[in-house]
Amino acid sequence: MLDTIKRWLGNAPVQVPGWSELSSWSRSQQWTLRAVREPEGFVVEGRSSDTAWRLEWGPSQRSYIQGAELRIRAELAVPRELQALVLNRELMEAMEKTVFEQYVEGVQTRIDTTTPPEMRWLVMFPKLSTTELKSLRDNYGALSSFKPWLQQWLGGRLAPELAALPTSADRPLVLMIARRRLCLRAALPQPDAAGLQGWLRLFDCALREAQRVVVEETDAHAASTQPSMFPASTLPAESLRG
Repeated sequence: MLDTIKRWLGNAPVQVPGWSELSSWSRSQQWTLRAVREPEGFVVEGRSSDTAWRLEWGPSQRSYIQGAELRIRAELAVPRELQALVLNRELMEAMEKTVFEQYVEGVQTRIDTTTPPEMRWLVMFPKLSTTELKSLRDNYGALSSFKPWLQQWLGGRLAPELAALPTSADRPLVLMIARRRLCLRAALPQPDAAGLQGWLRLFDCALREAQRVVVEETDAHAASTQPSMFPASTLPAESLRG
């Protein structure tokens, strides 16, 4: 009965791994940390220079990440039409195989909004070649609605940061820009302060490098392409929490 009353009052305990350490870490950075019950996990809100960001840890929202995942998001001052994706090569190859099996061999002629945008973009936008990827060519793939912007984004300090990360099939990593929002997704079974700090460092670098790139909105709009194999699909609306 007492547990039921606590749930009614919104005080049901949430079992977050390393909660005490995470609480001390967030306080030391003057960030806001709070647990969430549904789904079980936590949220951290902070700022990088003048840009607010939101970090979430909890059950995966993508089928390509098993178990728990980390998500970090922030708003960007970029053209609304700009879309870009960087992901580890093993994940890109697995996604391409899935898209081919579901929508080509299955004779399905339309990628609908239930398919994650990361997968839809594989057939919508041009990819960087291995030559264009330079130091990232062995471990990453990248594509965008506007390749010159993507090349500038990866042409600074972001590429070395990514190249230094270990990559494997069981460690999916996605950096994507859509609807003027930068999002990082990564598999993270157990969160700890040191690990989260490392992911935030990568996200902060990606954020600063994105803010550094200058592109005319008309150029990004003109460079947008339609899917090469399927009719255009509308991106599902996402809130900052989604």
